[in-house]
Amino acid sequence: MSATARILVVEDDPHIRRLVRAALQRAGHAVSEAASAREGLSLLDIEKPDAVLLDLGLPDRDGIELIQIIRARSAAGVIVISAREDTAEKVAALDLGADDYLTKPFDTEELLARIRTVLRHRQSGEAGQTRIVIGDVEIDLTRRRILRAGTEVHVTPKEYDVLAALARHPDRVISHAQLLRNVWGPAHEQRVDYLRIVVRNLRQKLEPDPAQPRLITNEPGVGYRLRGLE
Repeated sequence: MSATARILVVEDDPHIRRLVRAALQRAGHAVSEAASAREGLSLLDIEKPDAVLLDLGLPDRDGIELIQIIRARSAAGVIVISAREDTAEKVAALDLGADDYLTKPFDTEELLARIRTVLRHRQSGEAGQTRIVIGDVEIDLTRRRILRAGTEVHVTPKEYDVLAALARHPDRVISHAQLLRNVWGPAHEQRVDYLRIVVRNLRQKLEPDPAQPRLITNEPGVGYRLRGLE
């Protein structure tokens, strides 16, 4: 990012705050820090950050509860940073509107890459895009067409709907339940087998090596991500 972004770090561990602040400042970002949920929500209104790095284990409130509040009060991107590795926690955070989830301990370069992705999509208004190009794959959301290296690829309606749902939020993990609700309906949100079949078919049609997918990647037990261009 060439322009400075405002990043709010909501984390009760002072050591992690110092580590993250140093990495963000080296990358040219302006940083605000909060050690509690109350302080974080106050700074959210005052600082109007471009992105929020949110710990879940806060002393006064569970960070999961804050995701929807942040979403209702701000257009900031939300990246959860947590020591919790439970798959259900990750799914809950993503379903409530988090853009990404990073598990402690983490590499600061990876964190900066995730932030760049969130900022890029937020600032470009990704929801309004009608044409997504990733490598030699083009997804035309207006015409419901998929091209690979300029040649149209035949996909079934379900395959298209899954790919389109991922393409509207490239680089963001979309949970299995969310994809199933959007494509098959609420009654089928436990049928992960439906989703696996569709993703396998899409990989066969779009990936150079379906056995080593690089376009549609899996977050084990959580969901899928359509890899964009860094």
